Formats: sequence, C-alpha cells, structure tokens
Amino acid sequence: MPTIAEVLKKMEEQATLMMSQEDIAQNNYTCDICKDEGGWTEWREADVFGDGRVVRKEQVWVDCSCAKQRKIERLINGSHITSEFQKMRFENFVGDGLDTKILNMAKKAKQYYDEFAEIKGTPKNGIALLGQPGIGKTHLLMAISNNLMLKQQVPVMYFPFVTMTSEMRANQFEKEETITHQAKEIDVLFIDDLYKPAAGKPKASEWEQLKMYDIVNYRYLNRKPILLSCELDPAQLLAIDEATGSRLFEMTEEFTVSVPKDFRLNYRTRKLFKEAK
Repeated sequence: MPTIAEVLKKMEEQATLMMSQEDIAQNNYTCDICKDEGGWTEWREADVFGDGRVVRKEQVWVDCSCAKQRKIERLINGSHITSEFQKMRFENFVGDGLDTKILNMAKKAKQYYDEFAEIKGTPKNGIALLGQPGIGKTHLLMAISNNLMLKQQVPVMYFPFVTMTSEMRANQFEKEETITHQAKEIDVLFIDDLYKPAAGKPKASEWEQLKMYDIVNYRYLNRKPILLSCELDPAQLLAIDEATGSRLFEMTEEFTVSVPKDFRLNYRTRKLFKEAK
C-alpha cells in the first residue's frame, strides 16, 4: 500500500503533466489572444433608453482581429482572383506618361470605390470601363475588388467571361448551376472582357447571351453591383444584346468610361510607337 508521501508525489507528477499538456495546447493556438475562438464576451454598460442613463450591464461578443483576417482570407479564396491579380492596387497603377483619357478612367475608378458604401444599394451602383486591350481596365477594376475585400470585407466574384463560360459548359454543363448561382448572389460581380471579340469581331452565342441576361437581369432587379470591363463600345454591346446591354448601362450610368481605340494607348505596344518616332 503506497505511503501518503508516495500518493502526494504521484498527484504532483500528474498535475505537472496536465500543466505541460495545457502549455503544449496553448502553444498550438493560431491566435494567442482568443485561443482560436474568434473572439470573447465582455460585460458592457447598456444605455437602454438612449438618454445616457446606464440601466444595466450586458454581455456582448467582441470579434478578435484574427477573425477579420480569416474572413478576408475566405473572401479572397472564394473570389476566383489569382495571386497575381491580388497584387493589383490603385497605388501600383503607374500613371506616368499615360494619356489623359486613361488617367481620367483611373480617377473614375477610384471615385467609384470611394463612393461604393453610399451607392451600393442604389439602382446605379455599377462601373463599366470600355475600350481596347492594354489600357488598364482589368487592373483598375481589380484594384476596386481587392480593396473591397481587404478594407471593407465585401465579397467579390471575379468572372472572366471566356474562362467562366467555358467552365460552365464543361462536362455537360456540370458546374453551370453552381457558377450561375454564385454570380447572381455574390455581393459584387466583376465581369471581365464581356463578349470578348474573336478575330476582331464581336461575337456571342445564343447560350452566352441568355446566360448573361439571366445573371445581369437578376442583379439589376436586386440592385447588386457589377464591375464591367469590355473591349466593345456601347453601340457594339447593345447590338449584340440590347436587353443585357441596356441594363448594364443603366446600372453603370454614373461610372461609365469608354476610351476610343488608339493602338498608342496599349501599354504592351506603346514602346513600339515611341521607337518609330
């Protein structure tokens, strides 16, 4: 039969072991502040009548900063935005030497972001940047998207037209319903290169027209913002599908910029024109 001293020693060893295991568990926390709970409860004074009198104290939930970071990570992971596009910001849109038409486009994009919180629930809550490739349309709209997710925690879905419609048609339209639902319901939808011209000519199949009408009309009726980039001018877009085009232009009326075609504006070929002088 163990002595009292042996029993006490055994109890001390077990307590030490439990403390060590607890320390190990604590060291495995991703966040040492909230212990991976996402936040904590606090007692706070409650002014029930709104006249400054503290009537009682109540428990409230306080979000930890790590919860905000995890939400941002989830937003980015679900946005379909690639790691390279995630780097695009207003700050790294290089404006030196750019034509005034492109600088005005950049200014309009920044204005849209600055006013987003005020206009997001209104009928005119979208932005459309129209014009040839290489003038910064995608960069500027991606800057809006990244800022909305990182600074305002607004969910954004990136919808590159050619890639997404191909994915929707793949495997006998296996993902069509899922992608369509997300494109309709996401807080902000970024449609990139809508009806991208093939061989220099505007082209859209009947299925593509019906699908985009379905998505755009739903967002139009439910006042859900759209960010649009397109190489077509307004007349060309309306000629393909007046129903979809007219809704898009009504939504983006306050923030539509259409840049006339000029090969010298394409940042990929601008150097060629400089060397030709």
